[in-house]
Amino acid sequence: MNLFRLEGKVQHYAWGGYKYIPELLGITPTDQPSAEYWMGAHPSAPSIITTATGQTPLNQLIQTDPANITGPAVWEKFKELPFLFKILDVKDMLSIQVHPTKSEAEKGFARENAEGIPLSAPNRNYKDDNHKPEIMVALSEFYLLHGFLPHAQLQQVLDTIPEFTSLVSIYEKEGYYGLYKNVMEMPQSLVNIILRPLTDRMIPDYKANKLAKTDPGFWAARAVLNDPGSIDKIDRGIFSIYFFNIMQVQPGDAVFQDAGIPHAYLEGQNVELMANSDNVLRGGLTPKHVDVPELLKHTRFEGVNPHIIKGNVSADGLERIYPSPAPDFEVSKIDLVAGQVYTHTAKAAEILIVIKGSATIKGDDTLALQKGQCAFTAYNASYKISTDSGVELFKATANIN
Repeated sequence: MNLFRLEGKVQHYAWGGYKYIPELLGITPTDQPSAEYWMGAHPSAPSIITTATGQTPLNQLIQTDPANITGPAVWEKFKELPFLFKILDVKDMLSIQVHPTKSEAEKGFARENAEGIPLSAPNRNYKDDNHKPEIMVALSEFYLLHGFLPHAQLQQVLDTIPEFTSLVSIYEKEGYYGLYKNVMEMPQSLVNIILRPLTDRMIPDYKANKLAKTDPGFWAARAVLNDPGSIDKIDRGIFSIYFFNIMQVQPGDAVFQDAGIPHAYLEGQNVELMANSDNVLRGGLTPKHVDVPELLKHTRFEGVNPHIIKGNVSADGLERIYPSPAPDFEVSKIDLVAGQVYTHTAKAAEILIVIKGSATIKGDDTLALQKGQCAFTAYNASYKISTDSGVELFKATANIN
């Protein structure tokens, strides 16, 4: 067998929405937010695979024949299924975050283990020894923070916002690093003094729907209004809303986030594919633990010109592949109308999810997949996908040629 039905795990993080993922999966919404749907073999939430003999977690299935399930080249390089596939529904903004490189993740994980910090501890930075590059493809109009503004734009922000006057000379003398270090280490009383008048100016316009979502004032006002603690303590992550690029991404377009690039998802739904890791160094906007020295150590202090990835269409016109430099993963979108057939042989293990419509996958087994349902294919599986009425699927695999 090399074609299986797969069932992922819903993650109920506080920033998630209540409707999108339940509607996608065809399950009843609850009073818990459904933030992420995980598809993969991460030990903290492995997907369930249906086999001829019953159900088994994907990570356990892989261990029965690792090289032939993931692919010989994948197993030799990674010794695991190297990617984690997700659907996200972002209702409230996530933490500003940076992901470490592979070598730094290995050192940080070993160090925290030696210090005896439990894996589940809220002050734990490194949950594993892996890097976490990631790519997202928008399913709706999607907003995110991504990297520092290029120099001229950041200089203009500091020059034109009166509350930032005291930061101009710091940036001119010490650049991106000095500016960011200053606001992240600033006493909370000074954070309040600078940001309170700024957000107080923005909130009336936000409430009156006068601010575009491309305006940092929109997200600064929302951050304050959504934070019960902001009466006494304004989140210093609001500085980053003004210092970083705000990206507006349209459905079907993608963004890649490499190690060291600070970013935060703000609103919308997306497909996300990442290295099989849960390592996050945070910089504010949520109540989660912020380790400023560790954050500063791993952030890339440089201006970023945001890049939208449109993807490359296959020769048959049925698949759009979104390239990235990460060997761990590759994501693509398959669109079929009635009568079209997608034919493929897997170069590595794959996970597929139906986002719209329905499809039939025929390989060594035949799976009928409805909206929200998933399949797992082992290495070297040959299969065909067809549809009676039209289908949109996303496929995740390793970036192994």
